[in-house]
Amino acid sequence: MAVPVPIRCRTSLSLVVVLAALQIQSLAQETPAPPRKIAVVGAGIGGSAVAHFLQQQFGPQVQIDVYEKGSVGGRLATVTVNSQQYECGSSSIHSLNLHMQDFVKLLGLKHRREITGKSAIFNGEQLILEETDWYLLNLFRLWWHYGISLLRLQMWVEEVMEKFMRIYKYQAYGYAFSTVDELLRSLGGENFISMMQRSVSESLLELGVTQRFIDDVIAALLRTGYGQPVSIPAFAGAISLAAAQGNRWAVEGGNTLVCSELLKQTKANVIQAQVTEIELHSTEGKTLYQVKHQANDEHASDFYDMVIIATPLHQEKGNITFRNFDPAVGEGPGSYHHIVSSVIHGYLNASYFGFPDPKLFPFASILATDNPGLFFNSLDNICPVNVSAGFRRKQPQEAAVWKVLSQQPLDKQQLKTLFRSYYSVQTTEWLAYPQYGSSNTVPPIVLHDNLFYLSSIEWAASSVEMSAVAAKNVALLAYNRWFQHLDKIDQKDLMQKVKTEL
Repeated sequence: MAVPVPIRCRTSLSLVVVLAALQIQSLAQETPAPPRKIAVVGAGIGGSAVAHFLQQQFGPQVQIDVYEKGSVGGRLATVTVNSQQYECGSSSIHSLNLHMQDFVKLLGLKHRREITGKSAIFNGEQLILEETDWYLLNLFRLWWHYGISLLRLQMWVEEVMEKFMRIYKYQAYGYAFSTVDELLRSLGGENFISMMQRSVSESLLELGVTQRFIDDVIAALLRTGYGQPVSIPAFAGAISLAAAQGNRWAVEGGNTLVCSELLKQTKANVIQAQVTEIELHSTEGKTLYQVKHQANDEHASDFYDMVIIATPLHQEKGNITFRNFDPAVGEGPGSYHHIVSSVIHGYLNASYFGFPDPKLFPFASILATDNPGLFFNSLDNICPVNVSAGFRRKQPQEAAVWKVLSQQPLDKQQLKTLFRSYYSVQTTEWLAYPQYGSSNTVPPIVLHDNLFYLSSIEWAASSVEMSAVAAKNVALLAYNRWFQHLDKIDQKDLMQKVKTEL
């Protein structure tokens, strides 16, 4: 027999149901729907990675359009020599680059088989430091010439990288930063901020690194990494010097595969066009961004809830006009550094480096010191992006493929200086990274409510992994701002917060 429910109890149950329904309705009204369409400007590693991370945050239902006026991959690019492809852009990735490591695993890519080779440093007249096949002998030579400068350098770089690596833990817990300064401060405190204002040479001299070591070794490494002198900011220098040490790897088939495969995996809609203008529209309390673009003299546009700019906003790079923004959005500060990558198939002139007999030339890489008379930054005997099991590096007397980095395109006399003869020269001119020291102002990350500038990070330091870190930060920042998760933005004492959440 059914037991009757008292009237008072029925009323209480009904009230609970009504209140629960009202609460659910209230929450539904307060929680905004995710963005329907997002535009990403640029399909380099930053643009490709941010498309991936945005989909992770907002879900597969969001439509992501990626605009690219050139080739997917940006500075991760290849050229073809004798039916084989070679890296003409960023050629190696450091083992500490965790986002890049994750991308390779996610996409089913492989590490390229490493072909080792020895290096030397050239001052314009002679080789001043030569690597051997014996690790202990190399260390002894460095100690003999420079004392404990190498040890002091390594300790400095390791300290910087240990603090920088905190970013991966912060990002794993969904924390984001609205400015580059806030990001750096969360990792290394005021020390990282001061490193943006002080030069590499000044910082290393204070640590007891000798001027000779800075002039011979540090200058050569920075000319290879950034094409710039030891007067660049210490933080950018530390990131570049970290990339020159330790284990490095590359992607089988070309590093640019990371970008193209990320976009495929994300199912992003890649639009081959140049973005010319972004116009702000506000209707019925909703903000939309009209992205105008051009391809083959044809003009078109589309509207987006959110826009991520993953290409530098500079006259010589971006050429994007912003309309109806208050305050106005314009070009970033400073300028970008001009670097030239020449891939040359030919016979090296080993006598220029002090080896009249080319068979005796033992080096695969030559780094140049900061000598005004030197017309190149580095010279590398490079391997194809697909290294077969039977591949061997060309002997010094054989025609090989070399990559020469220089400030200006090599003229015929300079080519003749470096090569006895050559079959082909393919030149790629890059505005690859900021001209450090041309501006002490770091551009903002947040340009408007849902308009973000990913490439702002490059003014702290520029590398493949810095772009990937910036991409993750922007995706988290966009997500947290959209859903008003303010407790996940610009938080202090994050190390303690993360330990508490563990």
